[in-house]
Amino acid sequence: MKLIVAGVSHKTAEVELRERLAVPEHAIAAALRMLRRHQGIAEACVLSTCNRVEFALAADDDADPYAAIAGYLAERGLAAEEIGAKMFRCEQRGAIEHLFRVASSLDSMIVGEPQILGQMKSAYNAAREEGSIGGVLEGVLSRAFFVARRVRTETGIGQLAVSVSYAAVELARKIFGSLAGKKVMIIGGGKMSQLAARHLRRGGATHIFVTNRTEERASELANLFQGTVVEYSRFGAMLPEVDIVIASSAAPQFLINADEMQRVIAARKNRPIFLIDIGVPRNLDPAINRIDNVFLYDIDDLQGVVSTNLRAREREASRAEEIIQQEVDNTMARLRAQEIAPTIASLQEQLEEIRDYELNRALRRLSVLTPEQREVIDLMTRSIVNKIAHGPVSELRRQAGQPDGTTVIEAIKRVFRLREQAPK
Repeated sequence: MKLIVAGVSHKTAEVELRERLAVPEHAIAAALRMLRRHQGIAEACVLSTCNRVEFALAADDDADPYAAIAGYLAERGLAAEEIGAKMFRCEQRGAIEHLFRVASSLDSMIVGEPQILGQMKSAYNAAREEGSIGGVLEGVLSRAFFVARRVRTETGIGQLAVSVSYAAVELARKIFGSLAGKKVMIIGGGKMSQLAARHLRRGGATHIFVTNRTEERASELANLFQGTVVEYSRFGAMLPEVDIVIASSAAPQFLINADEMQRVIAARKNRPIFLIDIGVPRNLDPAINRIDNVFLYDIDDLQGVVSTNLRAREREASRAEEIIQQEVDNTMARLRAQEIAPTIASLQEQLEEIRDYELNRALRRLSVLTPEQREVIDLMTRSIVNKIAHGPVSELRRQAGQPDGTTVIEAIKRVFRLREQAPK
């Protein structure tokens, strides 16, 4: 049985090609059936996201899994030549390593992002429901999920914010300890401010106020967060009531200056307030940062946090790669042990046939033996055979875990003239 993974990703193909290859959720089952119609394809799983479209197949040794993928693509009107060098191919160890790295988000556009694991689990569940996995591939995918959990637990790869909007939320947590019960005001309607507000809401912020020069736009934003619209002309009066301000306006001048913020912090009785200035040009007077208990971060500050965190993630990724290599080695050893089981069964059966034949021939000549004596001879011959088998069986199992063990395994097969069969 051979295992392969082939497809395209953000590393190998532009978004236009990925869009054409994408398999919608409702079409996954049909894709799995088409792939398995090809002779020799035992298992199939399809992973389709915005950044990758991949086909994982387990096939008989004499089957051509790439022909199955080409056939499926042809039925969709996509010629293999059209995809050409943009499709990557991984086999055996490389396929296992690829699946482990994808599940652990080491192959993602943003290393450490958590979404890919859920997407892989969805692909796995779809394949199980269709009955297209249930052997080697299923075992490898299950192990990939275990490896991903181990990487998350043993490294900090997913603990550091690597987007500007999420970095803002992490800074807010450091300032307040907890976001539970905190109130947020959004000034303006930039995309990053929306993302930051969404993260803050998920983090426990209880209420979001929205203000914008255009009241209609403010209402649209407020609806996104079940928030409250504040008239643009009076948002300054609301500032003492909020704990976090996100400014993302196209205004040409500062929306809040240092004197105004001094009055706000006095009204708050020096309770901390966190200001996130995502505007370009800046919306908030940099002098505000000199006021005690006022924490102001602009886009450059946040980008600096992101850059630092990205470097830290890269260091954690190196640790994650070590874990993955360990797990790939372990998985390969288990798979080779499974593959060697028929050889071990054949050796044991052949030795048992020899023992049984010679024992019965000897017992026919020793007809005067008592039942107890016959049992002693039977146990003795069984012990002899077990001791003879111990060496080659142990060596077969040991060599099954070695990258170059095939040569020794084949030599043992020839020495004992073994015939392959499935283990009983």
